[in-house]
Amino acid sequence: MHYPPERSTPAEESWRIGSGEERFHTASDALLSWTAQKAAGLTLEDVRPASGPSYAGVSFDAEGKPISPSKREAEQRFDADGTPYVGPGMTIHVRGRVGGMKADAELRVISVTEEARRVGFTLGTVGGSVVSGEESFDLEWREDSDEVWFTVRAFDRPTRILYRMLPGLTRRRRRQLFARYLRAISPLYVTPV
Repeated sequence: MHYPPERSTPAEESWRIGSGEERFHTASDALLSWTAQKAAGLTLEDVRPASGPSYAGVSFDAEGKPISPSKREAEQRFDADGTPYVGPGMTIHVRGRVGGMKADAELRVISVTEEARRVGFTLGTVGGSVVSGEESFDLEWREDSDEVWFTVRAFDRPTRILYRMLPGLTRRRRRQLFARYLRAISPLYVTPV
């Protein structure tokens, strides 16, 4: 976030959403089943898993030593509506409005992290959005305090003339999306089904 791409606006927010293993697992399940996007008022369409095998990434053990990527394919999980959980390489089309502004875009899942105390994923715009950029969603269950933290990071570069001329629109849209994401993952708010 210290060196965002040229002409893009970075944003980052972190919230403590509870503590303990149960809170972490509940929030992780919600995050990976697209709850943040759905509760933000976005409709998910055309959810397509990556074609062919995907890179599983490298995980680290408790001492920080790298663990080689898994050689076996992970079993695909689905939410109650039959929507696939977040997976690397997946593409998705979202539609909706945020603060009266269009929020339609095709997105690709750049990476997914599923570790014992950290879960998250990163989305990048592919096309059709009023901004070009990335968003990352991370849950961390901190060992020292037992607290669960939800962090959203993003950088946006306006692609439409109106947003380029009025950069405050992009910042306002981002603040509203971040607030909606928090409501979706936090136990302090009721998450729509």
